[in-house]
Parts: sequence; structure tokens; C-alpha cells
Amino acid sequence: MNQRYVVMEDCYPSRIEDTPGIIERKDPVVYSDAGSGTSELDADMLASYEQNGYLNLKGFFSAEEVKTFRNELQRLWQENRETERKEVIREPQSREIRSIFAVHRDSEVFRRLSQHPRLLAIIRQILGSDVYVHQSRINYKKGFTGKEFYWHSDFETWHVEDGMPRMRALSCSIALEENHHFNGPLLLIPGSHKKFITCVGRTPDAHYEQSLRKQEYGVPDQASLQELVEHHGIDTAVGPAGTVTLFDCNVMHGSNGNITPYPRSNVFYVYNSVENKLVSPFSGQKPRPDYIATRD
Repeated sequence: MNQRYVVMEDCYPSRIEDTPGIIERKDPVVYSDAGSGTSELDADMLASYEQNGYLNLKGFFSAEEVKTFRNELQRLWQENRETERKEVIREPQSREIRSIFAVHRDSEVFRRLSQHPRLLAIIRQILGSDVYVHQSRINYKKGFTGKEFYWHSDFETWHVEDGMPRMRALSCSIALEENHHFNGPLLLIPGSHKKFITCVGRTPDAHYEQSLRKQEYGVPDQASLQELVEHHGIDTAVGPAGTVTLFDCNVMHGSNGNITPYPRSNVFYVYNSVENKLVSPFSGQKPRPDYIATRD
């Protein structure tokens, strides 16, 4: 059966012009308030998320919980070392595993983690609605060999290639090993989520087959990045294993390669509002596969 996707106005056009541009954000960052005392985040934490585009919650998971997650991380690594499954993404210059997608679908441990009650309560509070998992993956960044993830806004890709209409989604990164300043932690440009940086270059068909290893389209230009950094600076999301980092779908972020002996592996969930379900990709192309962008 052929699926039909809704076509709607493109509020954040990208990859259609020869020069980059900047569009003011048209959507809220926080969709609800601190409430009546039953909410997980207080007014100050919500204000910080609204201003900076992220929260770093140290000690969210216990050492015992992290041990369970890490055991599953290693099991999936061993199980997929030689596989040709499409969900397993290799590093650009080697056969080493870079990411494994759809872990909320294929791993019972990570499925349960994606439904953690307190985590969901926080995410629903920020997005002001019920949510679903748009995407999940493990990012392995092994010691000495883990490669960088270049600067990008996730929303730019989810909008253009997946058809996510508005900025009502966020990412949840859970540290399974300590994230130091020196082993390739998440880098964020605080406040950058208030601007949408348009990118140049028409997206090739089936771009995801290469972009998940090394992205070439949907990458912001250097002049825009320099302007953002000069205005906002760069923060690093560091913390012990068990730290949860929540960041807005449009915050500019990336990470350096890891040349230290210390691995930096995280499990990563993207939560989207049920009121922001995917429509036809704004590139006009075929939607990316379900293991990258859930359409159900």
C-alpha cells in the first residue's frame, strides 16, 4: 500500500538557495510552565533551557542502572561487529561501529529506558504534550579512534529530509561513560536555537546512506557558525556516567574526535511531540527509512 503524506507550508526552507541565510525561530522553546509543584523542572531550570537550549542533569541515573545500560551497550557492540544490518553505521575510514540505530525498537533494555517515567515527565513538560520516539541510537566513540560529528542543527535535517514541520522536539543524550572535556564531549552553542541557519546544496537521493557516516549536506556555513560562536560562545556537556543532557532540536552542536584512551559512548533518543508528526519531506524526496525517522 502506498502511503500518502501531508503537504504543508515550509516555515524553515533550507537547501534551496545558493547562499545561506538566517531565519528567526517561529516556535516556542518551552511549551509549558513549572506548574503546581508536580512538575520535574522548576521555573529556573525551564528558564535556563529556554535561554540556552539545553539542560545537563548530572546524577540522573545511578551507578547500578548505568552498569545495566553499559552491559547492553557492549552486547550490541559484539553482536553487530560483523553484521551488514542497515541500522549499524560504520566510521568513514574504517569498519568500526560509529552508531547503531533503532535501539528503542530492537533492545528491550533500551526500549524500557526510552519509557523511563521521570524522563518522560520532563520531556512532556518541556514540549507541552505527549511524545513519541522519533529516532534512537547508540553513539560509540571509542578511545583513540572515535571520529568527530561536525556542527549541525538536527532540526534542519529532520525538517528537510524527514518532514518534521515545527521545532517541537528535543534530544536526550545519556552518558554511559564519563564525558570529560577532552574525550570528544557534546559541544553546544548556547542560544543558537533561536535562529535557524539555512544550508546550501540540493540533497542527493538516499543522502542518509553517506550522511550518517559523514555529513556533507545540511552543514552550516563557516561564516554563520563564526557569528553564532562570537555572539554565544561554546559550552561542553560534561559529567559522569548517568548524566542526562537534554537539548533543543535546533541548537547548534557537534563533537570533536576522541584521541584519548577514554571512550565516550552515549545512548541517544529523540522525542517529538505527538502534535508535530512528520509530513512529506520538505526536500520533495522519498522519506528516510523508519529506523532513522519513525513515521508511525
